Amino acid sequence: MKAEGLGLLVNIDVESLEQATAFYCDALGLHVGRRFVDGWIELLGATAPIYLLPKESGSAVSPVTTQKRDYRRHWTPVHLDFVVSELEPALARAKAAGATLEKAPETHAWGRIALMADPFGNGFCLIQFSGRGYDEIAR
Repeated sequence: MKAEGLGLLVNIDVESLEQATAFYCDALGLHVGRRFVDGWIELLGATAPIYLLPKESGSAVSPVTTQKRDYRRHWTPVHLDFVVSELEPALARAKAAGATLEKAPETHAWGRIALMADPFGNGFCLIQFSGRGYDEIAR
């Protein structure tokens, strides 16, 4: 079954809206689209809009768990990959904005990747495709 008209929105919980806005704009070249009455900020410039949602550290993550928000570095099975045209300048820009390089760039058949973390504990990757990108390894 094909998902007709399926869109994608990216939401990132952050403790400090101002710090997160500065980080994502400075690190990735995004820009503020809209500001919402609930305190959300929409960032544009990626292929999908990114919404920064202010959530206090220690607040409940869901009504069905006792887990609390924690902005220390954490692992999650879902993360963001930002595709860049040149890895080194993007890496330098992200680090200058406050990102942490967790694994130095590696080269693969499809391109290069650097594993990073933002100042709010979220992992992300910077990817520079080469050749046909992931099609280089598709069957």
